[in-house]
Parts: sequence; C-alpha cells; structure tokens
Amino acid sequence: MAGDGKIDCYFDIASLYSYLTILDLFRNRSLLNANNVQVELHPVLLGAINAGSGNRPPWTLPAKAKYGIFDAKRSVARFPGLQIKFPHDLMTLGHTVLPQRSLHFIKANYPNPVYEATILHLLRLFWSPPENVNLTVAENVRKALLDVQVDGEKVFDDKQVGEILQKAGEKEWKDKLKNTTQEALDRGAFGAPWLWVTNSEGKGEPFFGSDRFAFVYKFLGVPFQDVQLLPPGGKRNGAKL
Repeated sequence: MAGDGKIDCYFDIASLYSYLTILDLFRNRSLLNANNVQVELHPVLLGAINAGSGNRPPWTLPAKAKYGIFDAKRSVARFPGLQIKFPHDLMTLGHTVLPQRSLHFIKANYPNPVYEATILHLLRLFWSPPENVNLTVAENVRKALLDVQVDGEKVFDDKQVGEILQKAGEKEWKDKLKNTTQEALDRGAFGAPWLWVTNSEGKGEPFFGSDRFAFVYKFLGVPFQDVQLLPPGGKRNGAKL
C-alpha cells in the first residue's frame, strides 16, 4: 500500500541537525507507524563522513559560520521549549567514537526503547545548557549511561555499563561503526543527518538535513501538509496576520 516504506537515518550526536531530525522523527512516530513507515537510526562518525566525501564542517567556512547562527536559531525554534548551547570547541568534543560505538552495542543487545532513550539522553547532554558534556571522556560516558531512563526507571546498572564500555573498545564494535559510516558514504553521504528513504516500490533515494521532510513524505507517498501561503487576514502559527 502507499506509504509502506522505511527511513534509515545516519546520525552523529555531535550533529545538531541530527538531534533535530531525531526529535522530528520521534514526535511523528505514531503517524509514521500508522502509515507503515519504519524508522531505523544508525550511528556514524560525522568527521569520517566529511573526510570521506571531501566536505568541510560549515563552521570552518566564515560565510557558512555566519549564516549558520541564523539557521540554527530558526531550526531549533521548530521545537518549543528546546534549549541549545553550542560547545565552545565542537572540533574536540565532536570526536564521538566512544558513544557512537557504545550505541551500536546497545542497539544490538537491548530493546529498541532503551536504544532510542540512550540516543536522546546523549544528545541532550551534548547539546543542552548549562554545560555541554564532553562525551569523548570514558568516565562521562559511563555517568551518562547510568542515568538513562525509560518510563522513569534507570535501565543500566554498573555491570551493564562496564560491559558496554568494554565492548565499545573491541574490534567487532569498532568495525560496526566504521562499516556503518562507510555504508552512509556509499549511499552518498557528505554530512549528517543523512536519510536514505525507501518507498513502497522498493526504490531508495537520499535526503540531507533536518528540513527535508516534505520531500521525504512526498517520496514515501504518505499524506502530509506542505508549506502554504495564505491570503491577507489568514492565520500564521495560530495568530492572525
């Protein structure tokens, strides 16, 4: 039926727009399910995608960095109540090898609600005020994992967190992160989030960024409301013009 399909989202917790994309997917989860659209989240290394594709972080280009301040504010405003603090040294904090490997192990060994709750928790710690948590430090990742909750209950104990961090250093999970990053590159990725969307006909296409959902939904063949210009006297965001 129209709407059957899948969204594969390749993300890095060091990517603000990955954070916004995941929030968008989660808040629309029930409608995606109703339209028989699956969502799968794949941890990757944004730095390796930039290197592999020949791209550069936008903040390293003065014009993009200047525009990015406006774009980020506008994008975050789509999520009422969301507070964001940009790390003072994103280049250093962005080496998210340990948390991304850990997420792969959790994805393979724990229920999906636990995996997704862990993703959201790490994203909040990385991007939220008052302090951006440095998740390149093993002790900080350990503390973060111990605080992950599902339905108000913590999901990892000391032993489980120890196992997760140990496994993250083993070849299997190093290779898993490396291979998933390469899979994104093979699908054309040059940044994050990178969406690979498969429709009901089995056809797949790439989409980049957190603001392409109108195109994604059109490709999937699901009902949605696009941006529409209104006549004078109409309503904008619930307020009369």
